[in-house]
Amino acid sequence: MKLRFLGTAASEGYPDAFCDCDNCRRARKVGGRSLRRRSAALVNDDLLIDFGPDLMAAALMEGISLAPIRYCLQTHEHADHLHPSHFNSRSADFGVHGNPRLQYYATEGALTKAAAGLGLRAPAGLADPGVGDRLNLTVHAIAPFQSFEAGPYRVRSVRAAHDPDHVVALLYLIERDGRTLFYATDTGELPEATWADLAARRRARQQIHVVALDHTFGMQDRVEGHMNWQQFTEQIARMRQEQLLADDARIFAHHLAHHSHPAHEELAAFAAEHGYEVAYDGLVVEV
Repeated sequence: MKLRFLGTAASEGYPDAFCDCDNCRRARKVGGRSLRRRSAALVNDDLLIDFGPDLMAAALMEGISLAPIRYCLQTHEHADHLHPSHFNSRSADFGVHGNPRLQYYATEGALTKAAAGLGLRAPAGLADPGVGDRLNLTVHAIAPFQSFEAGPYRVRSVRAAHDPDHVVALLYLIERDGRTLFYATDTGELPEATWADLAARRRARQQIHVVALDHTFGMQDRVEGHMNWQQFTEQIARMRQEQLLADDARIFAHHLAHHSHPAHEELAAFAAEHGYEVAYDGLVVEV
C-alpha cells in the first residue's frame, strides 16, 4: 500500500491564519514542510481517510485527482475532519460524471452530521436510496470494534479516546496483501478496550508496519483527548512491548497543532532523537 498524507495539521491548520505566534511566523517564513493543511490521508489512489475541509487544496497543491476514490473511512464528525459539501462536489449535480460509487464508512453520529450539513432530513438522510443515487454514494454505519471489507482492504475499527461525551471517534487498522497501517488520530492514550482488541493481532501474529499517531500537543504538558510527545512515545513503547509492531515499522507523528510544535526541521530533529518521524503534507510512504 501507498500512504499519502494530504494534511497533517490539527483543527486550525499550521500556521493558523489568525495567529502571529512565534511558530506561525516561523512557518510562514520557512514555508515548505512547515506549512500544514488539516488532516486527511489517501491510501493508494482509491481509499480516503476523512472527508476533511482541505481536500480541494490538497488535490490542487499535490497535483492529484481524487476522482478514483471508491472508499472513505471517516474517523469522526468534528469539522476539521468532515466537510459535507464534498459530497455535492463529486456528484453529477456539480458536473462530475463517471466516477466510481463512493462507499462511505462512518459512525451514526458522523452520518447524522453530514446529512445535516447537506440539509437532509431524518430519518433516512444519506441512507435514502434517492440521495445515494444523486450523490453517487452508499453509506455504511459502523461502530468501534467492527471488522469489514472495503474492496481489497480489510479494515478493523477501534475506539479512540477523544471527546467521549460528544462523539464516537474511530481509529483504523487497514490491511492489504499482508501489510497493515494503523491510522490513529484524533486520540489520547488508547483506551484499555482498544489495547485488548489490538492484542488479538498479536495472537494472530498480524503486525503493524506503519503507524500515524496523534501528536497534537507536542511539546506541551500531558492532555486528554489528544497526546503530547511523552504520551506519544509511551504509547509506541507499549505497542512494541506488546509485540504489535513489525521490526521495521515506521512511526509518524500526525495531527500537529501550531501552538505546540516548532517548524518542521526542528521538530523532525527532535523526533529522530526519540525514535520516530514527523509526517508532512505530501509525504508518501510505502506501507
